[in-house]
Amino acid sequence: MKKISVSAVFAGILLGTPLVSDAAYPAYPTYQATGTNGQMMYLPSANSRVVSTNGYNGYVPTGYNSVAAAQPSRITGALPRVGSAQTTAGRQYYQPADYDRLADSGLYVGLSVGYTASLMGSIKSDYIGEEDAYTVPGAFQAADFESDSVIPLQVSVGAALNNDVRVDFSYLRYSNISYPKVVQTDSGDGGFIEAQVDGGAITSNVTMLNVYYNIDSYTGYLAGGSLRPYIGAGVGIALNTIADYVVYDNTFYAIVEDPAYAYAGQLTGISDIYAYHNGGTNEQFAFMLEGGLTTELEGGIKMDFFVRYANLGRVKTSGSIVLSQIEWLGDGAGGEYEAPYDSVYHYTNWYESGRLGMVDLGVRLRLQF
Repeated sequence: MKKISVSAVFAGILLGTPLVSDAAYPAYPTYQATGTNGQMMYLPSANSRVVSTNGYNGYVPTGYNSVAAAQPSRITGALPRVGSAQTTAGRQYYQPADYDRLADSGLYVGLSVGYTASLMGSIKSDYIGEEDAYTVPGAFQAADFESDSVIPLQVSVGAALNNDVRVDFSYLRYSNISYPKVVQTDSGDGGFIEAQVDGGAITSNVTMLNVYYNIDSYTGYLAGGSLRPYIGAGVGIALNTIADYVVYDNTFYAIVEDPAYAYAGQLTGISDIYAYHNGGTNEQFAFMLEGGLTTELEGGIKMDFFVRYANLGRVKTSGSIVLSQIEWLGDGAGGEYEAPYDSVYHYTNWYESGRLGMVDLGVRLRLQF
């Protein structure tokens, strides 16, 4: 009797095992794990018929092969790309290869080089309207800044906060900007005349905190998924420096006294203005706006192609001008002669200034860690 009971237990375990295994797999709509003695039942459908197998009546789908049941069909086709709003069954799909390839993550260092396509700004004298201002040469009328192929360089250190936002701290340098080569200075008779300028190189060293935002969630990836668009903005401090420069006007002549009525040794005129303008350095609020496209190179290096507008604030001299001029003296007989001494004056608080901005085209390499 005990032997029969033990055998029954083993038989029950062996027969119950398929039921447990079947429960671990997904059931398709036409299957139902019910019936007698662990048999798999087939629910009736429009294409089912009743058959008899070994005396057991059950429902078998039309075309059912007792040897090999038909496998369920699979959905094939490409999934939508990253950033696509296309959904299937309420779910949004991503292609891991594209997503991981262009995603921003972790710390990075960047190096960019650009070309200033447009230089904006002009410089003018702040002493217009001052008494006897014509005796101090300079840019009495506004003159545009000039550039000699400005190549801005930028170094940045930053981190991605998430897949869409990154922040960095950057150092940006502009050079090869110059004071105008020709300025409008006083002619000595109430008008203006062109004078030559030598020197006056302008440099700007800018430190900024920048924020960039990837906008592919709105635009999608471009160029078949190889380019990711972004926008950015930054604020900081610009240290703007203008070097010393000389304004020379050998056509200048101002009448002080008519030689015909001047006594001997009396000042009759001034000519040949040579003015040494001391440059200056000042701190200014600066900001930038940027838009671009990101792609990837080998070795985890990102490449940004960008257009940037930078406003660097004001460039301003120190206000010190050392003026040398030739003086003419009456000879007492209606004529005049050049004075045998040097006539030098020092003017202070006579500033020249102008705002500086540019539009840059450039490329940046970012190495991610």
